[in-house]
Formats: sequence, C-alpha cells, structure tokens
Amino acid sequence: MKVVNLKQAILQAWKERWSDYQWAINMKKFFPKGATWDILNLAEALLEQAMIGPSPNPLILSYLKYAISSQFDDFSRDLCVQALLDIMDMFCDRLSCHGKAEECIGLCRALLSALHWLLRCTAASAERLREGLEAGTPAAGEKQLAMCLQRLEKTLSSTKNRALLHIAKLEEASSWTAIEHCLLKLGEILANLSNPQLRSQAEQCGTLIRSIPTMLSVHSEQLHKTGFPTVHAVVLLEGTMNLTGETQPLVEQLMMVKRMQHIPTPLFVLEIWKACFVGLIESPEGTGELKWTAFTFLKIPQVLVKLKKYSHGDKDFTEDVNSAFEFLLKLTPLLDKADQRCNCDCTNFLLQECSKQGLLSEASTNNLMAKRKADREHAPQLKSDENANIQPNPGLILRAEPTVTNILKTMDADHSKSPEGLLGVLGHMLSGKSLDLLLAAAAATGKLKSFARKFINLNEFTTHRSEESTKAASVRALLFDISFLMLCHVAQTYGSEVILSESNTGGEVFFFETWMQTCMPEEGKILNPDHPCFRPDSTKVESLVALLNNSSEIKLVSMKWHEACLNISAAILEILNAWENGVLAFESIQKITDNIKGKVCSLAVCAVAWLVAHVRMLGLDEREKSLQMIRQLAGPLYSENTLQFYNERVVIMSSILEHMCADVLQQTATQIKFPSTGMDTMPYWNLLPPKRPIKEVLTDIFAKVLEKGWVDSRSIHIFDTLLHMGGVYWFCNNLIKELLKETRKEHTLRAVELLYSIFCLDMQQVTLVLLGHILPGLLTDSSKWHSLMDPPGTALAKLAVWCALSSYSSHKGQASSRQKKRQREDIEDYISLFPLDDMQPSKLMRLLSSNEEDANILSSPTDRSMSSNLSASQLHTVNMRDPLNRVLANLFLLISSILGSRTAGPHTQFAQWFMEGCVDCLEQGGRGSILQFMPFTTVSELVKVSAMSSPKVVLAITDLSLPLGRQVAAKAIAAL
Repeated sequence: MKVVNLKQAILQAWKERWSDYQWAINMKKFFPKGATWDILNLAEALLEQAMIGPSPNPLILSYLKYAISSQFDDFSRDLCVQALLDIMDMFCDRLSCHGKAEECIGLCRALLSALHWLLRCTAASAERLREGLEAGTPAAGEKQLAMCLQRLEKTLSSTKNRALLHIAKLEEASSWTAIEHCLLKLGEILANLSNPQLRSQAEQCGTLIRSIPTMLSVHSEQLHKTGFPTVHAVVLLEGTMNLTGETQPLVEQLMMVKRMQHIPTPLFVLEIWKACFVGLIESPEGTGELKWTAFTFLKIPQVLVKLKKYSHGDKDFTEDVNSAFEFLLKLTPLLDKADQRCNCDCTNFLLQECSKQGLLSEASTNNLMAKRKADREHAPQLKSDENANIQPNPGLILRAEPTVTNILKTMDADHSKSPEGLLGVLGHMLSGKSLDLLLAAAAATGKLKSFARKFINLNEFTTHRSEESTKAASVRALLFDISFLMLCHVAQTYGSEVILSESNTGGEVFFFETWMQTCMPEEGKILNPDHPCFRPDSTKVESLVALLNNSSEIKLVSMKWHEACLNISAAILEILNAWENGVLAFESIQKITDNIKGKVCSLAVCAVAWLVAHVRMLGLDEREKSLQMIRQLAGPLYSENTLQFYNERVVIMSSILEHMCADVLQQTATQIKFPSTGMDTMPYWNLLPPKRPIKEVLTDIFAKVLEKGWVDSRSIHIFDTLLHMGGVYWFCNNLIKELLKETRKEHTLRAVELLYSIFCLDMQQVTLVLLGHILPGLLTDSSKWHSLMDPPGTALAKLAVWCALSSYSSHKGQASSRQKKRQREDIEDYISLFPLDDMQPSKLMRLLSSNEEDANILSSPTDRSMSSNLSASQLHTVNMRDPLNRVLANLFLLISSILGSRTAGPHTQFAQWFMEGCVDCLEQGGRGSILQFMPFTTVSELVKVSAMSSPKVVLAITDLSLPLGRQVAAKAIAAL
C-alpha cells in the first residue's frame, strides 16, 4: 500500500511540475500536438519500472527517441532540454532488454540517436557559454554544458553501452559519421574555453567515443616475462630446416605468436636475435654454419623489414629495434661466444645490415657499435692466432649476395657465344667453399630457385651437340659435369623441390629433372633398380660397356653425356654380373671405374645412384662386390690426363656420393672411406639411439627440452625424425599425453610454448589430428575427463587454440618445403565428421550420444536442424569440404553442445577455457577468424558463465559483419 501511495505521490509531483504554466507553454511551442502526453507516459513508465524492476523497460528509450526526434533543435529552451536530460539521467547507465533480437537492435539504434542528440546539445551549450563569456553572462551556458557532459560521461563510462553503440555503428554507418562530425565541431568550440575542468571532461568523453570502433583490439602486453621459447624455437626451426622458404609465411607465423602471447615488440625482436646467435653458435661446421650465417645476416633483416609493415609506425619500429639491440648488448657471454665461433664482431655486421635496410637510424647504429666495441675490449681474447688469417663467414656471406646477382646475369647470356668465359666463372665458383657460400646467400635471399633453373638450362644446352673441335668438346663436357654436380649438391643440401618447383612452361622435359625424379636416391625415397628408367636402349648400353671396357680413355668429341648418364645403370649391371660370374677380373673393374670417373664425375654419380638402389635389394652376403664398386667409384683418379677443375669436381662428387650412400651404409654398418671434403660427416645422421623404442626416445627428449626451457637445433632434428617415423597421430597423441601428466602450472605453460613450436614441424597435419581426433576423444569419454582438470586442461585448451589459429591463418597459403617433403598419411575421412546438409547427422554427434545414458544431454544438436546451430561460416559459405574447416566446425559444435548440456564436469570447464583462449588471442571476432565456425546459439550459453559474461567477450566471439551476428550480440549484451 505504501508503495502505491509513494508511486502516486511521485507521479503527482511530476504532474504538478509539468503543469507549470511557463514550462507547459515551452513544451507546447516545441513539441507537436500530443507529444506532452508522450512525455507524461514516459515519466509514468519510468516510475513503473522503478517500482517493479531493477532497470527501465526498452520502451522508455523509444519514448525518449521520439521526443528527441520531434524537431527538437532549439537548445535555447532550457526547461525542455533539462527535462530530457533528467529523463536520460534515469536510465543511461542501466539499460537492458529481454525482448526479441529485433527489439535489442532497436535499443542499440535508439542509444546511438540519444548519443547524437546529446553531443549536439553539448556543442550548443558550449557555443552558448562562449557567447555568454563574450557578453559577460556565462552562468546559464556553463550549467547546461556541465549537465550535458555529466550525462555523456555517465552514458559512455558503461562498457555495456559502448558495446551497444559499437553494434549500432555497424548497423548505421551514416549516423556514426554524423557523431564524428559533432565531435570535431565540439572540439573546435571547446578549444577556446578557459574552464580546464569542462574541457578535460569533454576530451575524456571524446576519447571514449573514438575508442568504440577499436574497443576489441586493445590487449595488455606481457611485461613480466623476458624469455619467449616459442619465438626462439620458430626461428631455430626455420634457420635449421627451411632456409629456402619464403619470408612471408615466417613473418605471418611470428606475428601470430606475438599476438597470441601478447609480446612487446622490443622483447619480440630481442628473442629473434637471441635465437639467431644461439643458432650460429650451435651450427655444425661446414654447410650448416654457412646456412645459419646467411639466415642471420641476410634473411632475418628481410623478415624484420616485413614485420615493420605490421607496426603502427616506422619511427616506433626503429625505436623498438634499437631497444632490442640495447637489451642484446647486455647479453655479453652470448655475443662473445658467437664472436669467437664466427671469428669476428657479429653484432657490428648485424647493425650495419639493419642500418642498410632502414631498421635503425644512423645515430642509433653508431651508438650501439661504440657500446659493443667498448665491451669487446674488456672481453677475453676473441681472435685466436690460428684463425687470424681466416676470413669470417658473415663478411663472406654479405659479399657473396651481390655476387649471386652477377652470376645470374652472366648465366642469362647466350652460352653458345662464350662457353669458355662461362666455364671460367663456374670454375671460380668451385674453389674452396665458394659454392656453398653462394648457394647459402642465394637460398637466404630467395634466389636459389632461379639459380637452379639457370643451371638446368645450362645442363640442357650441353646435351645438344653440333660439330665441334676437341677443345669445344672439352668445354662442353666440363659445363655438363659442373652443372650436373651443382644441381645434385643443391638438391641434397636444400631439397629436390628447389629444383622441381618451377615447372618448365614450354612443356619440354629436361634431362636433369627426369634423372633426378626417377634415379636419384634421397632420404625416404625407395628406388626400384629394375625400373624401366634404369633399362634404356640395349644397343647403346652395349656400346657403352664396350667403350668402358676397351678404351684406355673416353673420347670427348663423340660423347653424348646425358645418354651415357642414362645408360650407365644398365652398363654397370652387366659389368657387375660379369665380375660376379668370373668373366671380368678385379683389374678390369678398376680400369672400368677409372674410365667412368676419369673425365666427368657425373657418370660416377649416376652409376652409384643405381648401385645404391641395387644394394638395398640384396641380402647382406650378396652386397660385397656392389659395395666394392662404390668404393672404387668414390675415390679420385690420380692421373695427369684429367679435365680442368678435376680436384674441385671430385670434392663435390664425394659429398654427393656420401649423401647417397648414407642410408644403405647405416643399415649394414658398412664403412666406405670417402675422400676428405674438408668438413665433418653430416651432423644430424644417426640421431636415434639403436635398439630403443621410439616412444621412449620421444618422452626423454621432450623431458630434456622441458627442463632446459627451449628447443635446440639437434632436438628439432630428433623430433622431425620421430614425426617422420611414427606418423602425425602417434607423435601428437604421445606429446599431448606428456602435457596432461604435468601438474605444476609453470611447467604446463612452458610445455605449451614448446609443444606449439615443435608442432610447427607440420602444423597443418598436427592440428587436424589434435582438433579432429584427440580433443573429441577426451571430451566425449567421461573416463578421461579427470585429465582435463586445471592446470593441464587449461594448458591443452591454450595449445589447441594456438594450433587452430595458426593453421587457419596459414592453411590457404602454400605448405613449406619441409612439410611438402613428408608423405601424408590418411588420418581420417574428414567428410564424415561434419554434416554437409541438414539431413545428415554428424558422426561425432552420434559418437557423443552413444557415450551418454541420456542421448539428449549432449547430443541435442543431432535432433535439431542445422539452421538452429547456424554459424557465421555457413552464412559466409565457407567450403566445408576443406578438412580443417570441417574439423573446426565439428569442434565448435561439440563445445556448444557441452556448454548447453545439463551435465557439468571438467569437460565443461575445458570448453570454457577453449572459448576464453579464442577471445584472448583474437583482436576481433568476425570473418576470417576460427570463431566463425561457432554456432550462434553458443553465445547465449557462454554469457551464463561468469568469466565470459562481459560485453567485450560477446562482441569478440560474434561475427559482427553479419546482420544475424549483430542481432545475436545485441540480444546477449542487452540481457547482461
């Protein structure tokens, strides 16, 4: 009764005030007929709401909008303005709506109109105040301006209101443009006012309004950490295994890690440099060292140039790079060790290169150089006497880079015009470590494919023989041999895809490409020695056997070297059979092998290629003569009658043969002494301990990496070998089991960072396994739910989000060369994982329901049509035949059903952590993000979870580019 009386008393007071004569006249003058009663109805509705509920009915805002839109442009009518401001004051910080989605969108639009009117009112009040100050009567304008700013501040300080305005801005772009114009006008007027408090208040309101379009892109960066093992491992992985890769995928992957882990730019750049210096120190001597030098001093500066484009401003980025170097200079032991290894001041070379690329100002470069120079004077002796005359690799690599360009230009010329001149250039390339230097520089700068293509063209040129002199025949033989050996060396050092990646547009099939694809032994490639490619024209084979057996040496003028290379395999088979059957003596074999390797080393390479394939097919007791023949071919010929550059060519040949024979020799524990090539044996062979289960090796190496806190180059190679041997599912499943065993929070977080970087070995396939098999298995089997508890469950959710985001952002691009090389396994028929139409139930949902006593608890999506679980990806018509899209859609459908289920448990918590991870890592939800695969129905389930019930979360997880997405977001936010 008291409440009713109170209501009547308040309403009476309102009516009495509203019946004030002057006020009513003003109202009548301003509002059209009937509007006064609308205002009275609004007041009554406000009072109704005050008595029966915590917040006003959305109807109120529509009344206010009506009042505002009734041509209320005369802001000089104080009482009218004050009445409307009073009404706004009653609800502007506690809006809500529990109606239909259309009504919630109406609320957003009405709030946008109210904001526009309030800004116009504020600008008019500020103008009046300025005029009053000039006339000496500031009081009225100042009071009204203060009232307007107070309402603005109250309205905008609510995150919920700003979220509703964000939706309204996307609904009505023109209205937002009008608001921006009002802000500009208000700023101009207030700039001339002397009241600092009002001006400051207005500036704060302006800042809040301008922040509305970007309210989702602000993330706090990690400042409590200084080491980031994921960045470290990604850089080490790229430098160790993918020097020839394009820079753009690496840039995108690094940016993804930076964003997912909220790493400040200076610490991000510092971690890249730290990884480079560790790589330089760890790299094996020879080619490995040259590759790392090229990666550090040529490729990474190019990567930073591209990262600069992602930065907000050039000046900011150069300051961040400068800060990174300032931090780096404090790591004196690391820099000293790198300097000792490279026999030079590495930092100095790096600073010069960064300055050249515009990553550092001249003043910063000089300052940093001076600091490092002073630091080096106090360091132990960095140059030993024995290394004093050895030129440092960084200097050689930086000089090799322009040389590559010059060689490419030289090889573009017509070979028939000056073959001797070209031979001189190539001969110079063979000396010492020149070839490996040039190849490393070409690989790091993206020129290796072009380099290889020109050598293929040169090799092909030598196969077209015309009338020639003995000298011309000698030059042709040398050009054929050098180009053949170089191409084999490139394929073995950088992968055969470098040779084959640029298809010949003319349709012509080149000899070397054909030979490499069909005859050249490679890791993981099994050759059939009885394949037709090893059985060419029998008459030509017979004449080649006769030539090798009878002649004291091969005559150059009559030779077609490419035909000899194709026929040598069949010739060697005949010779080997004759030797094994006692027709030929060992002395004859020596003469034949001397003939094979006497002029061109390519023949020996082709012969050994077939012998390696042949030996694989033989029993251990049958191999001796074949291996003996390989030994004969591997050693150089000590003769004065060899062609030019023989010693240099033999060095390359020996390296090629050693690579070819590695697998066969390892299998049989056979020793073949290859001539010294001036470098140690290949560093990453025989990595796995013998007679030990690979699962033990995997768990041991992961435990060591976790203890150490970072992944080194050797560990990367072991993980890659295990992935290759065990397959993607085995590899991923066992590492996830190791993660779920961890119980200490700091260990699980470190494990996530390291596992993500290990999974980068083949992120696409690992993600399909993780999201399509391992997670659904854990989430649908109640006996495994205990393993998903915090902290391992939180860590797994984070890892799953990181893998999903990385794969989705890059899966439209090309797989890296190292990933293409691995054979794919058929891990699942992904088409059955997610329904392609409304009638076909999801395989996973059937699996889900079979694990539940009540089939409706988790599997409710099965019984409903897909339209009720509509996701943004379906409205954007994303291709659901793509395995990754299918797996993501299926996982989000599963998460949605778990959140909507009546059965709670660790799996429910995991679903929440996964969604939190998505929000934490995404700058803004919308087209192109993994959240587009989430059914819209998930939003209403998520806002029931306290940690997720915030306007920002709703905006982040909903695709606001779609009208339906905006409606879903508006409904969820208005109900908060």
